[in-house]
Amino acid sequence: MRSVDEQLARVLAAAVRPSPVRVAIAEAQGLLCAEEVVAERALPGADQAAVDGYAVRGVDVRHADSEPVELPVVGEVAAGSRQPRRLQPGQTVYVATGAPLPTLADAVVPASDTDQHPAKVTIWRSVPSAAFVRREGADVRSGDVVVRRGTAIGPAQVGLLAAIGRSKVLVHPRPRVSLISLGPELVDVDRTPGAGQVYDVNSYALAAAARDAGADVTRVGIVDSDPRRLREVVEGRLLLSEVVVIAGASGGSAGAEVRSCLEELGDLDTTRVAMHPGSTQGFGRLGPDRVPTFLLPANPVSALVVFEVLVRPLLRSALGKANPHRRAISAELVSPVSSTKGRRGYVRGRLLRDSEGGSYLVQPVGGSGEHLLASLAEANCLMVLDEDVTQAVAGERLQVSFLSQRS
Repeated sequence: MRSVDEQLARVLAAAVRPSPVRVAIAEAQGLLCAEEVVAERALPGADQAAVDGYAVRGVDVRHADSEPVELPVVGEVAAGSRQPRRLQPGQTVYVATGAPLPTLADAVVPASDTDQHPAKVTIWRSVPSAAFVRREGADVRSGDVVVRRGTAIGPAQVGLLAAIGRSKVLVHPRPRVSLISLGPELVDVDRTPGAGQVYDVNSYALAAAARDAGADVTRVGIVDSDPRRLREVVEGRLLLSEVVVIAGASGGSAGAEVRSCLEELGDLDTTRVAMHPGSTQGFGRLGPDRVPTFLLPANPVSALVVFEVLVRPLLRSALGKANPHRRAISAELVSPVSSTKGRRGYVRGRLLRDSEGGSYLVQPVGGSGEHLLASLAEANCLMVLDEDVTQAVAGERLQVSFLSQRS
């Protein structure tokens, strides 16, 4: 039986990062930047008014605090104006927020510090040079690197790219994942199950997990277990995917049939892994491009746990993440929990915060049934119990791995 760490090392060694692609900035959110983005112009591109007010030479209003100053208003400049203005000594121009400053003006007096007369304004406040002015290049100078390679592109980065006039950016694309479900007992959710039939949970749940990990997902759905048909579908998906996940064919006679069907496509190893749930699983690299391919258990909870522990880190690594793993912390156990000796246990839990001390507490959810999907839906973490632990009691500290955040 292979350890979880050994299996994870084999999986991560197979991670292939898709070649960078140039995409529209509107499509780049959540991806890692694959280039050093350099600004070709300053931001702002010229000195701008930071408030609605009057552009002045600071020297002309230096005594306004003690004696109001009257200046003729010789024009008005709106934000976005392309008409250059030149300010003469002893004059002022009304400027809107964001408007370019006239030549020779070095400050703005806020409108609230004047009587706002349209022809000859009275100013009651002195302002130093550069007051209420956004200086050219104060945000970004020409030649600055504004988004570095490896940066996760979020709303601020998208906005900054737009601000410097970049419509496209080079990114590490989402890995393409194909999800296939096997099992003669399966029917899709839009049909009514007959005797002995159950809904196809895995292709939907695993597709959601793959999207949560950042992948571009194709949910193939239920595939006929006929060997020729299965091989045909898998071969087709290998040409279009960076990862293929097949659920419902990891053990027993069904697993043996799948391995036999796919063995000519590459190496597919079904060594048991020392974890629970989900010890019966398979992994290999198939097709001419040696695409990482997983065989996951039929049980949805087991399949999701194996996906979380092994498949998700592969996808995050393929996205270019320096740390492909979930955040993990230490938390105090609230009530006892058991595990299987010789296997690393991944037990569903509810992470809480002590209102007084602020320390983390964790409460097991769902009892001991590994098949209980509803309890997994209530969990926000997985408690990790080492292979030599069969029982953990209240008050012990366990390593806890976060799941998706719940609102």
